[in-house]
Amino acid sequence: MKKITIKILIIATLVIGFSCGDKEKEASESTSKNSESSSSEIQISKAQFEENQMTIGSFEEKNFPNVVVATGMIDVPPENKAIVSATMGGYIKTTPLLIGNKVTKGQLLVTIENPDFVSLQQEYLETKEQMAYLKAEYDRQKTLYDEQVSSQKNYLKAESDYKSATAKLNGIKKQLEMLHISPTNAANGNFTSIASIYAPISGSITKVNVYKGTYVSPATSILEIVNNDHIHIELSVFEKDILQIKKGQKVNFKIPEASKEIFQGEIHLVGTAIEDNRTIKVHAHIEDESKHNFLTGMFVEAEIITDSFTSKAIPSEAIVTLGETSYVLVLKNSANNLYSFVEKEVTVKLSYNGYSIITSASGFSDKEQILTKGSFGLLGE
Repeated sequence: MKKITIKILIIATLVIGFSCGDKEKEASESTSKNSESSSSEIQISKAQFEENQMTIGSFEEKNFPNVVVATGMIDVPPENKAIVSATMGGYIKTTPLLIGNKVTKGQLLVTIENPDFVSLQQEYLETKEQMAYLKAEYDRQKTLYDEQVSSQKNYLKAESDYKSATAKLNGIKKQLEMLHISPTNAANGNFTSIASIYAPISGSITKVNVYKGTYVSPATSILEIVNNDHIHIELSVFEKDILQIKKGQKVNFKIPEASKEIFQGEIHLVGTAIEDNRTIKVHAHIEDESKHNFLTGMFVEAEIITDSFTSKAIPSEAIVTLGETSYVLVLKNSANNLYSFVEKEVTVKLSYNGYSIITSASGFSDKEQILTKGSFGLLGE
């Protein structure tokens, strides 16, 4: 009986101990929750609020665009780009220009030298000297033929010789003009072994592929000239998006390697052929292009605005991103010269022109007020 009584006392003691432990645990958890609830609130005084120029606002109806993202490059029209080459082969005699030099149409670029130029001028002179005789013989044979004194065979031969020489003379003259060698000087016996090459357009030298003494053929690219007076954007749009693209749509673009500034343009032409990489070329004009120092070949990231819609949004400045999570501060109450805020995790769906569309698991009410300026100073600490 005594042993049974001792066992009962031990069990009762253990039960009371566990009961007390559970109450202490519940009290501890309750205290912890209250502490967490208290710590999730951020309080600042009215003086601090005004001193830091904080502002409170609510959701606003804003316009947002539907966009098609594309990449491309700054380019110029084909007529504003020229590859300079020689009409006949020769050795570079002078090449005074460097990359970056500006040239005007008709300006001397390089000179080339070739003994064949002398032979061509000699042939021109010899042919020209024969013309007087051939013309006189042609006229004589024509007169004799008309009077039925000479045979038709002699007349036709004289006519053929004269017309062949005329064609040959005109052909050589054209070749000399293409080489910028004076046919008049050649006719007077003033020969030169040097031909000059002049700028076909105004612009800047972008490539120099030769140096003094280089032999060039008609297929050799000697220089490249680009005129940047009119530039445009050449974009590549994926096949899946091309049906949304139309002439006149606005384009926002940037040059990521050079500036964070956003520039504007407008779709001017939409290509009709699909490239090997399943993209279509889209040509856009740049607004106020003369105000920007764009260079041909610059890489472009662009957004083509295909449509727009309205949605409730807040200033993007109100959102603070810590790590991979974004937050906003929602006003809980303002009393006794204190502002109380609670942080709310959000997801940013779209940002444009300083405003963002956000969502939250718990949602937002229409009357909800949010700290729109100064959030980073409170959440970023």
